[in-house]
Amino acid sequence: MSAPESGAPPTRLTIPGVLFDGSILLRRWRLGDAVALSRLVGENIDHLRPWMPWVQDEPLTLVARLKMIRAWESQFRSGGDLLVGVFLGGNAIGAAGLHRRRGPEVLEIGYWIGERFTGCGYATRSASLLSDLAFAMPGIARVEIHHDRANTASGRVASRAGFTFSSQDPVASKAPGESGVECTWILSRERWMELRGTRCQGR
Repeated sequence: MSAPESGAPPTRLTIPGVLFDGSILLRRWRLGDAVALSRLVGENIDHLRPWMPWVQDEPLTLVARLKMIRAWESQFRSGGDLLVGVFLGGNAIGAAGLHRRRGPEVLEIGYWIGERFTGCGYATRSASLLSDLAFAMPGIARVEIHHDRANTASGRVASRAGFTFSSQDPVASKAPGESGVECTWILSRERWMELRGTRCQGR
């Protein structure tokens, strides 16, 4: 695996092919996923609407969805965010990503899982996989998860993935379910190394 000096997500990854316990697969979205992604989003609009501001633009046309996936790929190849699908048995069940919006030494993890698959640990597994990927790159000091205080499920994911609660701060609400208080969770490289050692010893 190689990574640019900037600490951006590398242009060559073990994706597709990032597996966890032989269960879920995380890989970059492809143009061929456009129909499946549209179906997944469409089935979960009510589930996502309280927390995801972008849902207000859904449903997208297939042409718009293809354009979006092309934009994600272009963004990634230029050293920007990494957007991936979460797949179970070959079927898309959610989405996740590494985002460069918190500074050069920080990557932020985002995730959502379709309502039918919540409560099964897939969001936690996705966050753990993306943490491993983030810290495989030089120059990354910490990984963060941010969510609205009212989104308690997202907070449970961060905790189970080994993140430590850091702060809560007032922000402008962007989605109808938000309280306007943003919670920040942090995973340092040192803490990640401790967790990784524990996981390895448990195998």
